[in-house]
Amino acid sequence: MSADIVFHSLAALAYAILGISLWRPLVQNGSQGKAGRVRRICLLGAIALHGIALERAVLHGGSLHLGWALALSVAIWLGMIVFWLESLTMRIDGLLLILLPAATLGTVLAALFPHSHLIDHANNDWLRIHLIIAFIAYGLITVAAMQAILMATLDRYLHRPVEQAEQRSSISRALESLPPLLVQEHVLFRLIWFGFVMLTLTVITGVIVSMGISNYPFPLDHKTIFTLLAWVTFGVLLIGRYARGWRGRQALRWTLVGFAFVVLAYTGSRFVLDVILQRG
Repeated sequence: MSADIVFHSLAALAYAILGISLWRPLVQNGSQGKAGRVRRICLLGAIALHGIALERAVLHGGSLHLGWALALSVAIWLGMIVFWLESLTMRIDGLLLILLPAATLGTVLAALFPHSHLIDHANNDWLRIHLIIAFIAYGLITVAAMQAILMATLDRYLHRPVEQAEQRSSISRALESLPPLLVQEHVLFRLIWFGFVMLTLTVITGVIVSMGISNYPFPLDHKTIFTLLAWVTFGVLLIGRYARGWRGRQALRWTLVGFAFVVLAYTGSRFVLDVILQRG
């Protein structure tokens, strides 16, 4: 068993244990476990294990290797780093209730599907910069999407019929412990702003890389098309937010559509090629 599989498995175990420690109080007595100092340190340890796994998998042999599961794992890892840093200044612990299960799933998939392919022109400095920026954008948008899903669930919970409101489950108790929707909306658009800036830099560096390799600014491939669609989607969302006051469900829908385009830009297409079509 290779080292990256071992470390991905250890990271998955760490994320799962942390997730259980947060969800168990909700199931047992209706109170949400707080991400205190000890849990914060443990989460940082899980993120470190995850980072070691990616270093062993992506930078194996001094070259760059990527696959659909590794790309998803990188995005989730960067998303967890973004969350950890944001949690130092904002009360967003409730987001862990959905981020930890997602991180567990992502690391498990990376351990089960470790296959990757060598990235061409890996010695190109602009390509390395482009990939770093692209995955930072990917991570920010992933966290924004998780936040949007959490907000959509909370919004539906708050508008549920009266007879259903009397029936409280562990999930409803978790939702009741979250900050108000206005606070979460502020967090969401902060993430989207940073994600859009990094996505813009991704497009710019992508043009530079493409011009240096093929003399074409926008190659007509799925990655370029879906990346541009994601960039347009988030651009329209931000314009609509500040020009027309878009918020609530409308903003959440645009966020999830933009996230879907980002996923399809790499992970989705590689999944089809590597798993469904079984092409390297």
